Amino acid sequence: MKVFVWITAAMLLLASCSGPKGREAAVANGSAADTTVTVEVKYATEFTVRDSAGIRLVDIGPRHHFALLPTSVTVPEGSSVTVPEGSPKGYLPIHVPIHRALCMTALQLSNFTILDAHDFISGITGTKNLFNEDIRRRVEDGRIVKIGMEGNFDTEMVLAANPDVIFISPSKRGGYDAIKETGITLVPHLGYKELDPLGQAEWIKLVGLFIGKEAEANAIFASIEERYNSLKLKVESLEGERPTIISGEMHYGSWHAVGGKNYLAQIFRDAGADYVIHDDETSGENLEFEKAYALAANADYWRILNSYPGDFSYEALRASEPRNELFKAFREHKVIYCNMRKTPYYEIAPVQPDVLLKDLVAILHPELVESDYQPTFYRLLAP
Repeated sequence: MKVFVWITAAMLLLASCSGPKGREAAVANGSAADTTVTVEVKYATEFTVRDSAGIRLVDIGPRHHFALLPTSVTVPEGSSVTVPEGSPKGYLPIHVPIHRALCMTALQLSNFTILDAHDFISGITGTKNLFNEDIRRRVEDGRIVKIGMEGNFDTEMVLAANPDVIFISPSKRGGYDAIKETGITLVPHLGYKELDPLGQAEWIKLVGLFIGKEAEANAIFASIEERYNSLKLKVESLEGERPTIISGEMHYGSWHAVGGKNYLAQIFRDAGADYVIHDDETSGENLEFEKAYALAANADYWRILNSYPGDFSYEALRASEPRNELFKAFREHKVIYCNMRKTPYYEIAPVQPDVLLKDLVAILHPELVESDYQPTFYRLLAP
């Protein structure tokens, strides 16, 4: 069973902290949500949206219930929200647009960044490896506070950020029990669970619902979708044998291989490559070198994403594991590489699947992109 969320126009949060007067002020200061903007979920599987009697219902994952109400709707202290007949019970009312939110992951931040909505961010976990200069400035001048890392949140800083909601990632280490005591509403952001690249990017629509940018989110996503699918169709028109590709490398004695159901494996397929672990039904697994080699020894290309401190090279790849030189892609200098120390990969790539796709197509099928194309994330590692 999925979880239902109602999004509305002002913000009914911190009810346990601010009481009825605080909630009335939040409603009075809010702007009415435009439920005439249709929000259609086409690719994402972890949230859905439907409208009923002026209230927007959003399902998120299997357990969490939220009610997003228009400003004109009030909920007396201690009463429950009336939901359409047949709907699950236990809705938590929230008025939207919200004014302040905490973000726990780079994936969540990417949603706010592409929506030009940094004004809504009041707290983040930290700035390590953060590229975005605007967010860094906001942290420096105090508009955004650092609340500590998962499992070790600073509750005082969470309260100082005064958020209306906290977007959480259940895949992380947690530590949410402490911040639950603040009375701040926790909203799961499950974009990381999406197996379709466009499904992951479509979570900008959910964030758009919370911050009153439904129309902008729809328009931005439509552009992403058009570019992605247009290039995908060009790739599908190609004839001949498709190149094969493997992803990952050895770390601490094991090779984390992207599974056949992972969103990255789908991008490989859409870019015109056959992923060598295509028959694996998981999103990922850890392999011993021998098994990884048995699967990928003759793969045409090898995709690597890491945070190498300096200029990564074939020599560095050999030094990290001497047996790497046995791979065909190593010998033929067909390693596709992205260094996260130099590229905001996780910070913006989740909402740029069209760019990821084009980077890969430029390598795998260069005849399908402009001759002077400059990649954003991925490029062939120089010999």
